[in-house]
Amino acid sequence: MKWLVVLSALVAFAECFQKFPLIKGKTARQDLQEKGLWDEYRKQNPYNPMAKFYQGGSESMTNDADIAYYGVISIGTPPQSFRVIFDTGSSNLWVPSVSCSSEACNNHRKFNPQQSSTFQWGDGTLSIQYGTGSMTGHLAIDNVEVGGITVSKQVFGISLTEAPFMASLIADGILGLAFQSIASDNVVPVFDNMVNQGLVSQPLFSVYLSSNSEGSEVVFGGIDSSHYTGQITWVPLTSATYWQIKMDSVTINGEVVACSGGCQAIIDTGTSLIIGPTKDINNMNAWVGASTDLSEYGDATVYCQNIQSMPEVTFTLNGHAFTIPASAYVAQSNQGCYSGFGQGGSDPLWILGDVFIREFYVIFDSQSQNIGLAKSV
Repeated sequence: MKWLVVLSALVAFAECFQKFPLIKGKTARQDLQEKGLWDEYRKQNPYNPMAKFYQGGSESMTNDADIAYYGVISIGTPPQSFRVIFDTGSSNLWVPSVSCSSEACNNHRKFNPQQSSTFQWGDGTLSIQYGTGSMTGHLAIDNVEVGGITVSKQVFGISLTEAPFMASLIADGILGLAFQSIASDNVVPVFDNMVNQGLVSQPLFSVYLSSNSEGSEVVFGGIDSSHYTGQITWVPLTSATYWQIKMDSVTINGEVVACSGGCQAIIDTGTSLIIGPTKDINNMNAWVGASTDLSEYGDATVYCQNIQSMPEVTFTLNGHAFTIPASAYVAQSNQGCYSGFGQGGSDPLWILGDVFIREFYVIFDSQSQNIGLAKSV
């Protein structure tokens, strides 16, 4: 289900917080469209006023054309830097290796084990299946630095093969932030090791996704109150696998248009759209005025001039209403305007991806197994 219909791709990108220049020219979306891969892709330390109150670290993220959010981490001694996607919909960390000759690897930074004095080989191989392809590789062990926090002896993957669509992404790899229960090879995730090694004072992390190219942030061990307004609403997890919660309904103008009778949803920074069962998504798109005839790239199209008059959509999570306006769920590009609601086939599990998360500051509390949501600013 990961990267599910919309993939979410890779994050962070020689010093820990050094900014890498943005790639000039076409966006990842435009490149994928020209290569005929977009349809498959779709289907499948900034200012921190709270820092003095907790032990932890923050990592800035770059918004890659509303497709994925990536930031910079480093691995090894001396550190080798990589851009990775902070993905709450998966649990493993992996980056390309010098032994990988796939196009996707050749297009990205590669980890060289021989250049790290703290490197060790792990026990076995790694294979992860995403919605639009897979990666295979070896398990490895080394120090990983994220947001100024160094995790000792982290088990991670170094890829030997990667699916072709990854070549079009800016990010080099993925850093999974879901639970160990869904980690390939039962690897302990990076954030779990932060907690286990006493590197953060609170067993939670929080995410702010900006609509701009810069300004997004993940904070490990704390909450940045400058990114939200009002009260935090806490929603209990129904499963400690993905960050999964109960959704009561989806309503428009007071009418239930999807998730009638309740359903399950996951909060996933690694998926760009809001994904649901095809029947429900088609009904939602019809209600908001998006065309039922999909574009050549698999998107439901919208007349750009209608955005101001399109209705709000409310997602009720465990009795609490979270409403997003049309300006949030309609994507605008040079090719036109598109609905941010994507078809997930017959799978009943919903994914509240970046379209939803950009509207709400999200706190992921692994100890209490709750998700906190507050209106983003």
